[in-house]
Amino acid sequence: MTDVPGSDRVRRRPAPAAKPSRVRMSATQRREQLISIARQIFAERGFDATSIEEIAARAKVSKPVVYEHFGGKEGLYAVVVDREVRALLDRITTALTAGHPRELLEQAALTLLTYIEEETSGFRVLVRESPLMSATGNFSSVMNDVAHQVEHILAGEFSIRGYDPKLAELYSQALVGMVALTGRWWLEVRKPRKETVAAHLVNLAWNGLSHLDSKPGPIPRG
Repeated sequence: MTDVPGSDRVRRRPAPAAKPSRVRMSATQRREQLISIARQIFAERGFDATSIEEIAARAKVSKPVVYEHFGGKEGLYAVVVDREVRALLDRITTALTAGHPRELLEQAALTLLTYIEEETSGFRVLVRESPLMSATGNFSSVMNDVAHQVEHILAGEFSIRGYDPKLAELYSQALVGMVALTGRWWLEVRKPRKETVAAHLVNLAWNGLSHLDSKPGPIPRG
């Protein structure tokens, strides 16, 4: 009888790879995860069409976990909106450094358009209507805060130029409102480039319809 080479060797199957252990999130990490997921779903569907079931499913947790952190959909939505309001207001407040109204308008426009570009989901959450929106927790309230800052600068300019400073509030609301509505439109079309959009906003606000430049560009610095 002929021995088969290697027949005395025991053939062993490779041991199955160990499954990676699931890392348990801390309470803070889980809360941040739920806020991030909810922000995306609220942006996609709005408040009414969003359910706790879907949020929990995407986070791969049970519904009670969501209720434990936020008390319900309303509480989670309020946290998401509050964060976006503060984030946008902080951006605009930081950007408004110019003393000249024309540069101020360009800064506000560019900052809002950049926020829309970089934080699209957050902006969609803000501009969607919801019965839960309060007078201090929506997109309009952010724009009102910005308008009040612009108003102080315009009032000083009006006094210097001999205009009635009491009209500064009217003009600040008109200017900021124009930028805000244009931003909502640009959210969907995304063209032309944000710098071009800002230049045209400044062109309209500064020169008026009767003195429009044919090809406005960014304001030269310095």
